[in-house]
Amino acid sequence: MEEKLEYLEYEAMMRPEVHQITGRSNECKCTKVFRRKQNLKHHQKIHAVEKVYECSECCKAFIKKEQLELHQKIHTGVKPYKCTECDKAFITNGGLTSHRKVHTGEKPYECTECNKVFRWKTNLKWHQQIHTGQRPYECTECDKAFFTNGNLMKHQKVHTGERPYQCTECDKTFITNSELKHHQKTHTGERPYHCTECDKAFITNANLIRHQKTHTGEKPYKCTECNKVFGFKRNLKLHQQIHTGERPFNCTQCGKAFISNGNLLRHRSVHTGEKPYQCRECEKAFITNGELTRHQKVHTGERPFKCTECEKAFFIKSRLIQHQRVHTGVKPYQCTECCKAFIAKRELKLHQKTHTGEKPYQCSECDKAFIKSGALKRHQKVHTGERPFNCTECEKAFILKSRLMQHQRVHTGEKPYQCNECDKAFIINRDLKRHQKIHTGEKLLYQCTECDKAFITNGFLKRHQKIHTGERPYKCTECDKAYITKDALKQHKKIHTGEKPYQCTECDKAFITKGNLKQHQKIHNREKPYE
Repeated sequence: MEEKLEYLEYEAMMRPEVHQITGRSNECKCTKVFRRKQNLKHHQKIHAVEKVYECSECCKAFIKKEQLELHQKIHTGVKPYKCTECDKAFITNGGLTSHRKVHTGEKPYECTECNKVFRWKTNLKWHQQIHTGQRPYECTECDKAFFTNGNLMKHQKVHTGERPYQCTECDKTFITNSELKHHQKTHTGERPYHCTECDKAFITNANLIRHQKTHTGEKPYKCTECNKVFGFKRNLKLHQQIHTGERPFNCTQCGKAFISNGNLLRHRSVHTGEKPYQCRECEKAFITNGELTRHQKVHTGERPFKCTECEKAFFIKSRLIQHQRVHTGVKPYQCTECCKAFIAKRELKLHQKTHTGEKPYQCSECDKAFIKSGALKRHQKVHTGERPFNCTECEKAFILKSRLMQHQRVHTGEKPYQCNECDKAFIINRDLKRHQKIHTGEKLLYQCTECDKAFITNGFLKRHQKIHTGERPYKCTECDKAYITKDALKQHKKIHTGEKPYQCTECDKAFITKGNLKQHQKIHNREKPYE
């Protein structure tokens, strides 16, 4: 902000002093009025395009010699005005005077509408335009208008594609010098703005101010449509587009439209394959710096967001908020097709694809298609035969780490998911949810069109429908037998291999299936297996 204001003061010195005071002489043909005749003469040179003092380093030209001399300090790097409180230095004395207010805390300029105070008069003027609604600087390419000429000039580079500021460390280019300076701090690791509440540090003061709201809980921006509140104005603006349906950022490759430019940039990488943010610990690369930062916590083990109800902790705050809904039972995202509700928006979006039939992720090896990218990746391991997660207790190997962790509970006997209606406990949460529907009497949503049977899950319905179609896709390579499910085929194969993994602890007998072992154990317990 200080550098920006110093630049504005420098720009002001480049321009003659203009005062729009009515009733004065010294009026220019463009209706601008000046206090002194000398200022009028300097101003008229703008119309005459008389700029006699040219910079030898760049093509800029100036009306006054002192303006050129001031400008040349940008090229030489001379900053003669140094702050006695910190290491900062400035091109102009005005820039130093403005900066000193940071140390003194002086904010002499007050808004008469809302009592906000500002360090600089320029900031007060910009702020007052919020109350008046005045945006005098209009873009000739689109309908956008801006408070300041500087913001308009910055915006126009979006249309021209001009990005004159290049990073010497990497090939990235930027619209403004301040954006380049912020970016260079990612290479140097410099984070000069420290939070007094925690150990976090930030590249920009604006990021620090945003972060501090996480400690204060301040959310001053309220949506007039649904009463949601936000910590930042830009988040409110993005949210309001949900109500208006506005999606101003369009992909030139496929026509998709997005609420924010950030979402568009992330989407573009789908077409380009570009992932510029690489992890130094492993070979993973990411589309955005935010995704990389989240990933790095996997290596550090940092999980700063802890649940107050249980011992779980999370990498990011949004995951904690979603998790807390497990305890509260809140499911704010409801499907309009079947009334199902979900904890997270992404779960709703995935669910909606079951109604539309959309499966955008297709396997290149077979005809199977999937709703999620992750599901496709898991499926592709079926073709490669890759099973990187091995059980240390037995010889079983798994495609996913989560499947290995579930399997290990068979050996440990751990059943962490307990029903609060009865004493039953389960190895995985999915089985508990399925079981709970017995107690709730939840409507069986999945009805067979061939018979009157209905099922709790779509998977059970699909399995049942194979009885009507006669489909038995899982064939034994040793004999002619075929089965409806993969699990049934696995059990059958044990007949050929002689494998009997379920051993009785009371005698030496062993069995192919867990169900057969349970029936056998009733003999030792003096139960009649079938009453």
